Amino acid sequence: MALAAELGPDLQRLAQLALATLWLLDAVLQAEPSMFTGGAGGFSSMLAAGAAGNPTPVAWSISWAAGVVAHWPVLSNSAFVLVQLVIALGLTRRRTLRPALLLSVAWSLVVWWFGEGLGGVLVGAASPLGGGPGSVLFYALAAVLLWPCPGADAPFVAARALGVRAARGVWLGTWLVLAVLSAAGAARYPGLLRGLVQGVEPGEPGWLLAIDHLSTAVLQQEGTWVTVGLALLCLLVGASVYAGPLPTKLGTAAAALAFLIIWVFVQDLGGILAGGATDPNSGPLVVLLALLYWPLRETDGARHRAPVVPG
Repeated sequence: MALAAELGPDLQRLAQLALATLWLLDAVLQAEPSMFTGGAGGFSSMLAAGAAGNPTPVAWSISWAAGVVAHWPVLSNSAFVLVQLVIALGLTRRRTLRPALLLSVAWSLVVWWFGEGLGGVLVGAASPLGGGPGSVLFYALAAVLLWPCPGADAPFVAARALGVRAARGVWLGTWLVLAVLSAAGAARYPGLLRGLVQGVEPGEPGWLLAIDHLSTAVLQQEGTWVTVGLALLCLLVGASVYAGPLPTKLGTAAAALAFLIIWVFVQDLGGILAGGATDPNSGPLVVLLALLYWPLRETDGARHRAPVVPG
């Protein structure tokens, strides 16, 4: 206990537990009664919608999966819930942490293909405003960046697993992709941008519906400027990790703030208040990723060093 107090908090471990919490939330959302039913309001219809517009092999595979789920709605959805629970609980124990992170990556790719239709990337609908290139991919990215490694959290938590150079490269690559998606596909059409706002679900709180009306009007009238501004912001955020601690802090803070705003004003908190959502969308995951790159003072490296604790 004295050693742990001297070393200070293990920030990587705290981030792993935050990821576990998000997976647990996914499991809870997946366990909603409507997800265990077939038909238009069931989980299979959500899967089938992802086939639209995709190339034939991709669309066929998604339709096949939707058919399986429609045939056995209770069994298949129970399996989805169980996998997400296993990941969440596995991340809470050091002994099962690595297998849980591996399963997190593998399951994220499965869900990205069959559950999100490749995030709309191949149909030009993968705007970051709506969660593109697929919110579940951020779970996989977080799992890679949080691979348990001995050492200090400084200069930033993500560097502990990959090293400073590789971690910065991952950050830059991620934001370059988001910048491209911000300026392409649905971003070019105000009407499609307006459709990203999810405030049409029954049961949505009145205050969130009011926000939706504002967001819809802004995207309809100023959608081009919004997407251009978001693309420029993504470029600046991506480059900020190479410009020193202060620009990195400004960049990561801007990224977190921007996606918190997007999460509320466009993603409607992932639709979790309306029911029928299976995840909170990309907003919280991007905030978590931004925290992994928050600069820590080099002199704090020893204090932010993880103690080796069994269990």
